[in-house]
Amino acid sequence: MNNYDDDPLAGAGLDTLAIRAGIHRTAEGEHSEPIFATSSYVFNSAADAAARFAGEVPGNVYSRYTNPTVRGFEERLAALEGGEAAVGTASGMAAILSTCMALLKAGDHVICSRDVFGTTTNLFSRYMAKFGVSVDFVPLLATDAWQAAMRPETRLLYLETPSNPLCEVADIRALADIAHANDALLVVDNCFCTPALQRPLALGADIVIHSATKYLDGQGRCVGGAVVGSQALMDEVVIFLRTCGPTMSAFNAWVFLKGLETLRLRMEAHSRSALQLAQWLQQQPQVQRVFYAGLPEHPGHALAASQQSAFGGVLSFEVKGGKAAAWRCIDATRILSLTANLGDAKTTIVHPATTTHGRLSVEQRAAAGISDGLVRVAVGLEDVEDLRRDLQRGLNAAG
Repeated sequence: MNNYDDDPLAGAGLDTLAIRAGIHRTAEGEHSEPIFATSSYVFNSAADAAARFAGEVPGNVYSRYTNPTVRGFEERLAALEGGEAAVGTASGMAAILSTCMALLKAGDHVICSRDVFGTTTNLFSRYMAKFGVSVDFVPLLATDAWQAAMRPETRLLYLETPSNPLCEVADIRALADIAHANDALLVVDNCFCTPALQRPLALGADIVIHSATKYLDGQGRCVGGAVVGSQALMDEVVIFLRTCGPTMSAFNAWVFLKGLETLRLRMEAHSRSALQLAQWLQQQPQVQRVFYAGLPEHPGHALAASQQSAFGGVLSFEVKGGKAAAWRCIDATRILSLTANLGDAKTTIVHPATTTHGRLSVEQRAAAGISDGLVRVAVGLEDVEDLRRDLQRGLNAAG
């Protein structure tokens, strides 16, 4: 028996949710979602204002933490991830910070994968430490290291899967079991896959983090982030948002809503082209190694296939000759965009050791496996043959 009469989207597929979830039409009868470009809201009476501020009745109060357009994005993303609620934030890093500030306190302990975005590493090691939160960094794939790092005060386990930039794949189910056996939360950054390819909550994670700037937008237009999880956990994040204000703008939320409508189509196209390029790069004499979970030779291939419906659009490869050769390769391309962003319709190329992970120490980069010859490519939606020719120009220049 279904409850379609109560909720027409009950049991709906991902594509339908990506287009229809989070829509609340106004009296104007608009078909496209409106942008509520307003900082504040009018109350019916002094009593109504008091009740809304106190949270006794639902309704908008102030756009720092209640905005209809942002709420539409939150509802749609929560539906796609299979979460009870979501909270939009000003950026992906704001999503991580909001989660930490809402759920951690002085004396708590965090275990973080060492295979995360460089700025995430700095957030934990340089800033959360100032508030009395200790952190241990462990290899993403070493499940026994996660278990060994657990303490009575461990509150949160944090990881990205697939990882940036080496595309390593974590066993979400196993790490969820470790976290829950110790009354801790598992937080998974799902930026590379999005719910179109992977749903960490269904695999046991408690919270999902997104940089909406990437694939949720899909065209490199706006900066934003999101946190998804249970209503109880998201209520805590909203309190931090209300107090400290790392707020998503209504305009950006509207752009992300439009991006979500084509999410699965784009992610499948990114994945197809990335696999073709990864297979081609394996055959090039200038390439030492290719990192892409879609390759059967990748150590995480079987696990990725069990957790994901496809392998995503990001790959990395190591150029023979180190940093100088990698830079020559990047500089010789003419179609690929030299930028650190990813998730765009335009293919991007970057040197992680001197950009996205450049603020890490030499020792930290070495521990994370990020060599001077490593090049990351986020495969866009161009014709894959044109991308291959452009990368061939780069590899020819690399020597």
